[in-house]
Amino acid sequence: MIDKDIILNRFIKYIKIDSQSDPNSTTTPSTKKQWQMANLLKEELEQIGLTEVSIDENSYVMATLPSNIETDVPCIGFVSHFDTSPDYTGENINPQIH
Repeated sequence: MIDKDIILNRFIKYIKIDSQSDPNSTTTPSTKKQWQMANLLKEELEQIGLTEVSIDENSYVMATLPSNIETDVPCIGFVSHFDTSPDYTGENINPQIH
């Protein structure tokens, strides 16, 4: 059973992290504050049972979700980014639930 409160609280926690990118940066990630999100994701992936969890020098978070079946099936990859737009600050976000 999916616990909606756990998912909502985790989402709110992510929203409150200022991961604003910097278009003028020459580094990856473009800001040091993006490491906070990467480290949190790594910690939470480990807590929920993923394996081979790592962060590389560019703040790419990778993990493996072990199969729950005996049959040999193809691997699926999910790719996303966790930085936010440089157009708006990510500071002092206070989400409202309606």
